[in-house]
Amino acid sequence: MPLLSSQTARPKDTKGTLRRLLSYLNAYRVPMAIGLILSITGNLFALYGPKLAGKAIGAIGDGAGMANFPRIYHYLKLLLVLYVGSAVCTFLLSVLMMKVGRSVGKKLRSEVFDKLMTMPVGYFDTHQTGDIISRVSYDIDVISNSLSTDVVQILSSLITVVGAFIMMLTICPPLVLAVLITIPLSIFYTRYITRKARPLLSARSAMYGQMNGYSEEMFSGQKTIQAYAHEELTLTEFDGINEQTCEAFFNADYISSKIGPSIGFINNLSLALTAMFGSIFYMKSIIDLSQISSFVLYTRKFSGPINEVANIANEILSSLAAAERVFNLLNESDEIADLKDAVELTDVRGEVELEDVNFSYRPEKPILRDINIHAEAGKMIAIVGPTGSGKTTIINLLMRFYEPVSGQIYVDDTPHEHFTMESLRRAYALVLQDTWVFHGTIYDNIAYGRIGASRDEVVAAAKAAHIHHYIMCLPQGYDTVITEDGGNISKGQKQLLTIARAMLYDAKMLILDEATSNVDTRTERRIQKAMRTLMKDKTCFVIAHRLSTIQNADTILVIGNGTVAEAGTHEELMAKKGRYYNLYQAQFE
Repeated sequence: MPLLSSQTARPKDTKGTLRRLLSYLNAYRVPMAIGLILSITGNLFALYGPKLAGKAIGAIGDGAGMANFPRIYHYLKLLLVLYVGSAVCTFLLSVLMMKVGRSVGKKLRSEVFDKLMTMPVGYFDTHQTGDIISRVSYDIDVISNSLSTDVVQILSSLITVVGAFIMMLTICPPLVLAVLITIPLSIFYTRYITRKARPLLSARSAMYGQMNGYSEEMFSGQKTIQAYAHEELTLTEFDGINEQTCEAFFNADYISSKIGPSIGFINNLSLALTAMFGSIFYMKSIIDLSQISSFVLYTRKFSGPINEVANIANEILSSLAAAERVFNLLNESDEIADLKDAVELTDVRGEVELEDVNFSYRPEKPILRDINIHAEAGKMIAIVGPTGSGKTTIINLLMRFYEPVSGQIYVDDTPHEHFTMESLRRAYALVLQDTWVFHGTIYDNIAYGRIGASRDEVVAAAKAAHIHHYIMCLPQGYDTVITEDGGNISKGQKQLLTIARAMLYDAKMLILDEATSNVDTRTERRIQKAMRTLMKDKTCFVIAHRLSTIQNADTILVIGNGTVAEAGTHEELMAKKGRYYNLYQAQFE
């Protein structure tokens, strides 16, 4: 199988990622328009505040006893009304954007999950489960939170900066130059730090996914870890990954955290220049005290949002890095699409043929070479051979989980790619060595193979799989709930459930990949006998290591070095005294 990989190297496209991320907001144009109105209204309230504050300061007068208290109180009341109104608008905007962010997150999760359902099996063979889960959960949460908070902050800051700049121009245009001197410095510094932080934040997200992948693997193999007393080794390995993850987080946060304090210093420098030149203009009677007060307050209004945006730059960059990982997944190729003239596979006879099939997961390492197999309808084909010889790969090719590098596979004398993928796979009932059951009742797990199956049909399949007696011994019988991944039943019982599921499935062809490896020999023989009855006139492919269970197969194929080394019945192969004979003797010596 191909090596696992936690991430795929892709060129960075920040602008493309940002455009695609913002495109998700197009579906929420009405809420966004309302949010824009709330933001403008709240900021106008806040922006007019310094003007009133300056007037209130001007009403104090230049000497003792010159304060006009009625006017001061009047301005203070107006200020209170304005700031309360601004706070209400900000609150409503935050609630609105929170709902928008959650809706976008929900949409993204649905798209990612839908995408995962259409992706080829090869993707899951080459990517850690924990890393995929990290993209579905952590990365989308980062995006959702950023849309809920950062977009509000940026929108509000943009309006505030523009509004404050206009108000400063109306007060004293020459003094605005003192503020503008520092703007280029802020822009160039922010761009410099952003370029350095982007790859570090991407690496942080990748390491987080890798740590999740390792954790998921270790949790699923906890019994094996304890059985081999590898707790200390596992802890050591996790400490190493955890250390790398922490280092990635520190490097990303360290470089991005420089933006806020640095921009704050530049803004304070701007304020100092404003105060200095403002004092000179006041002494030259260019502006009065109330104008200076208003201008200084607007300077804070102008520089404050810039500083706030700089402080959340880390979150914005994290959101872009997370969005890049999510969009990379969404950009992955789907399974090979059906041909335009593909037809439904109906009236299946069950005749299957592989003609000169070659396959490799990696070009430099061929797995199958010139495989020729002919399975007549209703016959049982057993496939045996050493581990890694390519037995399961043949099954993957039959189900079109992978496509042959060359050669052709026929079903009922027709190339199988001429059938729709769905109808082809529905023609097979599949039972794998790695059993899969889900959280739900035993009835639901068996009936999963055929939607709408009656209780009697489910019970009949369970009886045929020799698990009915065990089910009836449970307190709730068929209504007993299986925990996640079948943690409250044994492996053998899980395997019997999946066999019952396949028996219930109305298919003309059956694939058993070590399907009885977790049951005892007596039960296995009884199941094989029941299967022979149930699979009468159906084509059956059986992969088995226990050769005693496939002696009655119509044809036994021995796979070795990627080719069909021997083929025949049990008696014929034993008489040849070749590979099959040696395998058989090795099991019973």
